[in-house]
Amino acid sequence: MSEIDVSTSTSPSKPAPQSAWEREVLEKVLMAAIDEQRRGRRWSMFYKSALLAYLGIALLMFAHPFKDGGTIVDGKSHTAVVDVAGIIMEGTETNADAVIDGLQAAVEDPHTKGIVLRMNSPGGSPVQSAYIYDEVRRIRKEHPDLPIHAVVEDLCASGCYYVAAATDKIFVNPSSVVGSIGVIMNGFGFVETLNKLGVERRVMTAGAHKALLDPFSPANPDERQHVQGVIDNVHQLFIDAVRQGRGERLKENPDLFTGLVWSGAQSIPLGLADAVGTARSVAKDVIGAEELVNFTPQETLMDRLAQRMGASAGTALHSLIGGMALTLN
Repeated sequence: MSEIDVSTSTSPSKPAPQSAWEREVLEKVLMAAIDEQRRGRRWSMFYKSALLAYLGIALLMFAHPFKDGGTIVDGKSHTAVVDVAGIIMEGTETNADAVIDGLQAAVEDPHTKGIVLRMNSPGGSPVQSAYIYDEVRRIRKEHPDLPIHAVVEDLCASGCYYVAAATDKIFVNPSSVVGSIGVIMNGFGFVETLNKLGVERRVMTAGAHKALLDPFSPANPDERQHVQGVIDNVHQLFIDAVRQGRGERLKENPDLFTGLVWSGAQSIPLGLADAVGTARSVAKDVIGAEELVNFTPQETLMDRLAQRMGASAGTALHSLIGGMALTLN
């Protein structure tokens, strides 16, 4: 029987040569990765450039006043615009400090030929409105040659009209809403609701009237009379301010100080307004400086957060002491 050689070779096998299609795929993958990196760098440069441009514009806005439309005005006679828009109250953008800062900046600019208070507000705090009113009167007294006019857009009611009454003249649109010379304090009563739910009200005070007009307790006639006296006093101060500001232009009308409102067209014969006009027409035809430069202070994010925190703290304290707010709206 013959022998069969079953031994195998132990020499290592050589790797197969790389095919053309494999090299092509690898090249495409590498090129795609390189293109992706290039696109990433381009977008990164774009975002960085956009951020730098944004920061540059922001710095430019802080450094220079802008007229309506965004064009920088340097060294030209202009009409300053200060907006009184929204609720006039501490903690909002239209608080007394912000409006007064805008007025003072406009007065300090040597190229300001007149000021337009652009009004569009339902009113708000009588205190904040009075602060602005007093500042407008002070500026008019110290700068008699610098006209200050109010221009009403959609609405100038209550506390907003309080402010407008301090200006030299009030211009309206025929469809504007003007007036609401009154004071309001509102609330609710839940006594019967508690009784139906079987809830017992427990309140402790130091001071006989500390729980004044508590909504969960029966109304006290003496307290109601006292609060009505407070409201009447604030209303009279409002009336006096309007009479002082408008003077003999006001026509005697039994409804004038009842809280009613009128259209702009109706307000002129009543003496609540002087004429029809817009910010641009007043700047051009009355003040004589057509260029409008907006001096309304712009809130930064930090300012807004600080005001919101302050307003929240004030609201919490207000709730703790059980106070009620008077508003001119």
